[in-house]
Amino acid sequence: MLPAPARSAGVFSRLRRLIGGLALVLCLTLAGCGGGGQPPRGVLLQALGLQIQLTQGAIAQALALQAGGAPEVNRVRVEQQEAVRIGDAKGLRLAGRFDWRLPGDPIRVDSPFELYLQRGERGQSWRLARPSGSSDGTTQEWLTYPLPLPGAATG
Repeated sequence: MLPAPARSAGVFSRLRRLIGGLALVLCLTLAGCGGGGQPPRGVLLQALGLQIQLTQGAIAQALALQAGGAPEVNRVRVEQQEAVRIGDAKGLRLAGRFDWRLPGDPIRVDSPFELYLQRGERGQSWRLARPSGSSDGTTQEWLTYPLPLPGAATG
């Protein structure tokens, strides 16, 4: 029989492997359930970066300032997802939190987000959709912006 410390070290090692295996199964299960229409992480990062740039550009233009460069976006946590209509097409409304910072700024900001995305006709691409008001007072109009295809060179 092994002494108590050696026995407990073996138990902890097996327990750690079991927990690691369960965590992997849980991650794969959640990815399978949530991935039924949720865009890949890279698309979310691109869409959030583009949304920041568009907002930053509009503010800079209104104040007659020079807009900064592309923000660094990471750590996206989607907390809500729902199907919505974007014009005549299907879309997604995603809400959650993400971390970002502007170029040259050492401060990383944790911010909430609300994002509207529209899948391309062939299902291979995504577009950022932004509400743009209503010309008739009843129907929401949208502006959409293409996001680069996964693996496409940017910049």
